[in-house]
Amino acid sequence: MTSFAVYNPATEAVIAEVPNGTAADATAAVDAAAKAFPDWAATAPRVRAEVLRKAYELIIADTDNLAALITAENGKPEADARAEVAYSAEFFRWFSEEAVRTDGSYGSSPAGGTRTIVTHQPVGIAALVTPWNFPAAMATRKIAPALAAGCTVVLKPASETPLTALAIADLLTAAGVPEGVVNVVTTDSPGEVVTTWLEDDRIRKLSFTGSTRVGHTLLRQAADRVLNTSMELGGNAPFVVTADADLDAAVAGAMIAKFRNGGQACTAANRFFVHADVLDDFVAKFGAAIDKLEVAPLISAKAVTGVSGLVDDAVADGARITNTGPVPAEGWYYPATLLVDVEPDFRIVREEIFGPVAPIVSWRDEQEMLAQVNDSEYGLAAYVYAGRLQPALRIAESIEAGMVGVNRGVVSDPAAPFGGFKQSGLGREGARDGLREFQETQFFSVDWI
Repeated sequence: MTSFAVYNPATEAVIAEVPNGTAADATAAVDAAAKAFPDWAATAPRVRAEVLRKAYELIIADTDNLAALITAENGKPEADARAEVAYSAEFFRWFSEEAVRTDGSYGSSPAGGTRTIVTHQPVGIAALVTPWNFPAAMATRKIAPALAAGCTVVLKPASETPLTALAIADLLTAAGVPEGVVNVVTTDSPGEVVTTWLEDDRIRKLSFTGSTRVGHTLLRQAADRVLNTSMELGGNAPFVVTADADLDAAVAGAMIAKFRNGGQACTAANRFFVHADVLDDFVAKFGAAIDKLEVAPLISAKAVTGVSGLVDDAVADGARITNTGPVPAEGWYYPATLLVDVEPDFRIVREEIFGPVAPIVSWRDEQEMLAQVNDSEYGLAAYVYAGRLQPALRIAESIEAGMVGVNRGVVSDPAAPFGGFKQSGLGREGARDGLREFQETQFFSVDWI
């Protein structure tokens, strides 16, 4: 088997070589998952729960190693990498608790004479496709509910960050996950591997996190088999600041929502709508923080070029750069950047930046601002900072997004349903909803007379 290189985006150095999986390897992974499925699906929920709980404990115990891998292949700072490990482990703890809550229902039919029993079955073998920006969390957010539901899985991690997924698979084996239940295929030819899975009748579920463009392609392929599909796609999160907001709190939230992982998150604040009465003060406070911010590297030289192009276009259209942060001399970096005099129709406002750039749009009329906020094909996350709860919730409920942070810069939580509206995806991950994505509902109609 051939291999491909994994790079450290902070140094551009090769840090590892991993197997370059092919269509044959993809099929072999499904073979293993199919062989393991009957026994795993029949395993008692309590037993599956204990395995997941053990996985949580092993991941926490291995934080140093996993964080080092994340930093090496993804580039995020050690503190952020350690936070990701804790977050990723939590999915195993949460779904270990959900695995035993095998709820259903029993009742009489309205006409009488029959009884209806509703239960849930594992959907089958699940194909999981994950991105590079959160190499641990994106894998565990899918693996944990799949295993809790009784499914077996085949996983293709991003070619930029395969090392973390391989390490997690090893920890799952140590936790007691049987052979063939979790199968990882690393490859730099994702189309070949994923297409092989989508064309295999044994695959009954696709869970994908990535770009909306790739999501469109996979949905078209999945439609041929009417495949059960979950998708977490692109975002264009607005960050709204009202006239009575606590600006210090808003700036602190903005620093997290915008610059975590160098802005490379689907939930990252992408466009800032700041009330005109507080615009100057917000820009001054936000800019002062940006001046001192050393951001994480972007994932590739291509990513740097893309972000730079968006900023250049904005400046050509009349935007001004007021603040930039420092960057190292080597590595794939783009400085934290603050843009003002931005209009809602600028390309940098309408496209997902996926980098450390904050464009600010000024507003006065709430309804006009909300129309601009909702004028997007995306609807994943949003953020609202306001001094009073009533207007905060009014604005939050008016935004077409699946998740809204109210006076906080983070929306992700394993106990909450993660997902979006419009072209930001289908289905939800996390919470009880995440378990349901890997189950089929079945009912029995029983003659009672």
